[in-house]
Parts: sequence; C-alpha cells; structure tokens
Amino acid sequence: MTDDLIRSTFHGFEQIPLREYAERAYLDYSMYVVLDRALPFIGDGLKPVQRRIVYAMSELGLNAASKPKKSARTVGDVIGKFHPHGDSACYEALVLMAQPFSYRYPLIEGQGNFGSSDDPKSFAAMRYTESKLSPIAEVLLGELGQGTADWTPNFDGTLEEPTWLPARLPHLLLNGTTGIAVGMATDVPPHNLGEIVSACVRLLDDPDATVRDLCEHVRGPDYSTAAEIITPAADLLAMYETGTGSVRARAVFVKERANKEQGNIVITELPHQVSPSKVIEQIANQMRAKKLPWLEDIRDESDHANPTRIVLVPRSNRVDVEQLMGHLFATTDLEKSYRVNMNVIGLDGRPQVKNLRMLLGEWLTFRQDTVTRRLNHRLEKVERRLHLLEGLLVAFLNLDEVIRIIRTEDEPKAVLMARFQLSEDQADYILDTKLKQLARLEEMKIRGEQDELATERERIAAILASKAKLKKLVKDELLADARKFGDARRSPLVARQAAQALDETELVASEPMTVVLSEKGWVRAAKGHDIDAAALSYREGDGLLAAARARSTQQVAFLDSAGRSYSTAVHTLPSARGNGEPLTGRFAPAPGETFQALASGDFDTRFVIASSHGYGFVTRFENLTSRNKAGKALLSLSEGGRVLHPAMAADVATDRIVAVTSAGHVLAFPLSELPELDKGKGNKIIEIPKAKRGTEHVVAIAVVPAAGKLLVKSGSRTMTLSFKELDPYVGARGARGGLLPRGWQKVDALAVE
Repeated sequence: MTDDLIRSTFHGFEQIPLREYAERAYLDYSMYVVLDRALPFIGDGLKPVQRRIVYAMSELGLNAASKPKKSARTVGDVIGKFHPHGDSACYEALVLMAQPFSYRYPLIEGQGNFGSSDDPKSFAAMRYTESKLSPIAEVLLGELGQGTADWTPNFDGTLEEPTWLPARLPHLLLNGTTGIAVGMATDVPPHNLGEIVSACVRLLDDPDATVRDLCEHVRGPDYSTAAEIITPAADLLAMYETGTGSVRARAVFVKERANKEQGNIVITELPHQVSPSKVIEQIANQMRAKKLPWLEDIRDESDHANPTRIVLVPRSNRVDVEQLMGHLFATTDLEKSYRVNMNVIGLDGRPQVKNLRMLLGEWLTFRQDTVTRRLNHRLEKVERRLHLLEGLLVAFLNLDEVIRIIRTEDEPKAVLMARFQLSEDQADYILDTKLKQLARLEEMKIRGEQDELATERERIAAILASKAKLKKLVKDELLADARKFGDARRSPLVARQAAQALDETELVASEPMTVVLSEKGWVRAAKGHDIDAAALSYREGDGLLAAARARSTQQVAFLDSAGRSYSTAVHTLPSARGNGEPLTGRFAPAPGETFQALASGDFDTRFVIASSHGYGFVTRFENLTSRNKAGKALLSLSEGGRVLHPAMAADVATDRIVAVTSAGHVLAFPLSELPELDKGKGNKIIEIPKAKRGTEHVVAIAVVPAAGKLLVKSGSRTMTLSFKELDPYVGARGARGGLLPRGWQKVDALAVE
C-alpha cells in the first residue's frame, strides 16, 4: 500500500512511518530520563525528585528549627503538586537523603526507622516516620526568595516550582550522586566540605589552577564511614583529571588481646554501603567450605555504642593476622571498589563527563551568577524603598497641605502627584500611611533609614561593578559556610598494596598427615606419620589398599585402573576417625574403573610411575595433579596391566630403582637410566619373558637412595638389603635381573627406610 493510498484512506490523522515515530518517541524518552530524572544539575547537585522534595518541605515550613511532620504529608505534597510519580519511589528518595550512612551531609532529619547500614531499605512506612530539613539544607534554600532562580509551571500548570535551587555550596561534590539514564550513567563520590571549599577558594584566587593544583586541596573522596581509601594518589589524580576511574576502600581492623594465649581481630569500620551481615555471611561461607582453617569463629557484636564491631577469632596466636586479613579483603566486601563517572548536566543544559576543574569552575560561574542576581534583586528593593521614603519625606515636610488635599479633594491622589511631583507609587504609599507614623520623631527615622539604604546601595553597586569584589564576596560566603557546616575528614587516605587472595594451601597450617585409601576406594586422612594404616577400622568387606605420607598443605594424587590421575588438597580430606568418603564423590572416573594407587608430595618431587607389565618413567608430582573431576591421562596401560604404587625419588642422579616380579626376579639399576616424561607408557624397567607374561608380572617398585635400605616383605617376614647388598641384583635397564633366595621369591611389597 503506497503512502498516497494511506493518506487517502485515513482522514484527520497525521500519517508518519513507524520507524520515524519510534525514533522520535525513544529520543524524547531518552532526553527526559537524562535531563529530568537520572542526572543531576551541576548548580545544586540535585535530581528533580530530590529538588522537589526539598522545596516542598520548605513550603510546608519544615525547616531545621521546626517540628517534624509525617513523611506521608511531605510525599503527598511532592507527588500531588510537583512530581506525578509513584509514592514509594518518592519516599525512598526522601529516606536516602536522611540516612547518615548513605549521605555524607544529610539534607533531611528523620525521626523513626529510616533503615540501617546493615539493610538500608529496612525503613518503616512513611505513615510511621517523621521528617524535616536538616540545618545544612539552608545552603540550598536560603536565597530562594531573592530572585536567584528561574521558575517554571508544575506538571498541571497550577503552581510554579524552581528550575534549580540557589546552592551556596557545591552540593554535587559534597554528597555525590548515582544514576542510570539511557545510554549513560553518573557516579559522583562524596567529598569533604572543607576540602571542596578550599579548592573553590584556590580557583577563585588562581583561575589558571590545574587539576593537579586543586588536588592539593581535594585529596580524595570522603565517604560516610571511616574505612580507609587505599587508591594510590596517582590514580586519584588521574580520576580527577579525566572524570572517570575508581576508588577502592578497605575496612579498618584492630588486633585485640582477648586472653593471654589468643588475640581476636575486631573490624571497626566497613566501606561505604557495605552490609555487616553480608560480610559475616561471606566469611562464614568460606569457613563452612573449609577455606578458612585459620579462623575458629566469627561474631557480630555491633550495638549502639559500637555501630560496627565484627569479631574474628583465630585458631591460635600463631596465625598471621596481616595475611589472613589480606585474604579476606580480596575475597569479601571488606574491600570494595567504587566506580567514578562524573557525568552531570552542565550550565549549558547538556550532559558531559567533567574533570574536577570543570566541575568547580562551572559551579563557581553558577554561584557568581546567583550572587549577581541576588544583589540585583536586593538593589531593586533598596531603590524602590528609597523612592518611597523620598515621597514620604516630602509629605512629612508639607504635612498640613497634604492633610488639606486629602480632606477636601475628591481625587487626592492625582492632586498630590501634581502638587508635589510625586510618582504613582509614592502617592499610593502616602495615602496608605497611618496617622501614627506622622509623629515628630518620624522624620529622623526616615532620614536614618535613607542613609542606611543609600550606603547599602553604594556597596551593592560597587560589588556589581567589580569582578574582584564579587569574587571576594563569594569567597567570604563560602568560608563562612565552611566554618558553620564543615567537619573533619572521615575516610583516611592510606597508601597500601592491593589485597591478594591467598592460595588455599597458604591458609592451612603445615602438619604431617597420612592419607589412607581402602580397597573399595574410600579415602581419609590421619594426623601424623606414625599411623598404622592397617590397624584402622574399615567398613565391612573393605580393607587397606595403600597409604601415603603427606602434609596438610600438599596435594594428594590418585591413579585409577585406566592410568588416569586425579588430585585434591590433603587438608580437605575427612578425618581418619571415621571411615572416610568415597573418591567417586569427588572425582568422575569412567564406569567400571577403580582406584589403585596414590601419591603425595611437593610439585617438584620426582616419582616413578610404572605398570605391572614392567614399563615406567620418572615424572614430577605436578604432572599427577589435575583440577578436572574427570582427571587426566598419565600412564598408558596395555591390556591386563595394572598401576603400581608410585615410588618417590630423592636424587635421580644417585638413587637406584628396584623392581621385583611375582616370580621373585629382582632388578636394580641407576634411576638416571629411566627417562623423565609428563605422561605415556615409559621404557622397559625389567624383562618378563613372553612365555610368562600371562602369569608373571611386576609386584612392586622402589627407589633406594645411597644411604637407604630396601625392605622386602614376604608374608609376615621382612628381609633388609642395604644399598651395597643390592649389587648382585644390579643390571642393565630392561634386563631379567637376579632371583631372590629360596623362600623369599613370593614378594608382597617393597619398602624403603
């Protein structure tokens, strides 16, 4: 259907393409959100809803010296007169301006439940709370009735509201703001009033001051809590130079001596808008997951006297507090980063990301314009009053004539104007004057008031005629407000390194452990290396398969019947007091595969990995570890082959490897002859004739150091062979080896001491 046909079919309506309509509607909505909802105006630093709340409260007479009224009354006036939106959103904006933990300098004083730092949105309904303006709101409203703001009709045209408030201080930087518009956002951090005023004075005195110069005064953001700001000074400078960046805040803690043996860690300050209960939950989750073995307990002892008091109880006084807290800073909200994006609506009505100098420069321009408008407004009033007093003085000096004209003339106003060359305003003022003001002393009062007003007119005119005097007035007023409302910095700036999360093993005390693996794949860990694993209790039908000495800070690796390797941290294994847990709960071997061996050591420790078919290789323990639940391929097995228990090597250059078969053949040769591989089948260790491969296999391998002894276990008997006594069995790698003495040829296991 063509456009002409559309226009001829529908009459009385504007026809536009859907694409054009959608673009226009979306653009209008975007501009509304940007300019009239989400972004603050640089002049008063307020969004429209905040400005309307503050103005409506002033109209209700809710100043700092008055009694508070129900918040529902204020919200009703705001949404009924100026802000036709939801009452809950309006009330939430009011509450935010009253929360001392959200606003650095709250604009509203609340009575009742206005939420807590633990849950800022736990405030009571507006029918239960009362509110009024705080004293510092005076800097936003004090000059409103002095011709300092433009006025615009409200949404229904029945009332007028100020387009902005004549702020005497740069409120935008004092309390900061956050907002999300369409395609842009703003995040301005709060600052200290004294520092901001000092920077403004510097810029007034030195218009060429750079951001670096201003940062001598504005050292960084100043949040509502005393948490440390640890962002480096260079990063803060870059943030103020570009208008974007981030600020990192860190909780404050002290070491408290609870008793002679153990010292508690007490967190006394949290970063801005961080919930104590959330931090406690984050730490408790790590403790439940056994990722914080250094901690024994965590308590929340916060009360009215100590708003933030989170107590961490270490397991012993040997715990490195700095390391522990560094880990918590990196893994919880005890250290938090805040995005900074100083995107605001400037004096030209356009949003822009501004650096510190642009923000302060534009606000000072706004302030000087505001003061100029205030002075002009006052000058007009002074001149009008002088004009009226001049007419009144004429009437007083000709009092009898004025009285006669008023008594005898039908139109006294016109006669007075003609007789004494008075203006209409002067004539009206004379006619409205009460008789008691015509006393003898009135002339002295009139002349005294004229002198005072004339002096004031000259002073105002001199200020308006001189930019230097105007700047001095602005400066004096800024300093006066700083003395009245300023306070000390709350957030200290401390140079610290960024926190790093500790490796899981670093949080665990290094203790000797014995890892025990049962025949059916159940695992557990006992403290100490002197554990008799065979004497432990096992589930019915189960028994000891293998045990390995380890330390709680190490990993332990398990090899299955397919030659795949799996690993986990030793300290995470269940205690040996019970039967342990099945490895299939931690790992996912292929169906039908069983666990056959285990090993533990440092990543650089060498192990010999071998199969029952007499092949093997040397490898680092790190190659046995894997984060994958399905493990990793390590040893290639031929059909019918079995994984032997790995043998630890002390010195590859001097150690001997010993292998024994089920037929009693023993071969020893230098370990250096065996290759070091990451994975694979390996090289032949000992020869098994083809004719006997179905019946003979390698029972065990061992690595014997030069000062060590080999223990050959056969049933309940043990034969001990020194390094020297192994010489008769030494041969080339892959040889058949020598035969053990009669009665010792059925070997159960090899061990080294």
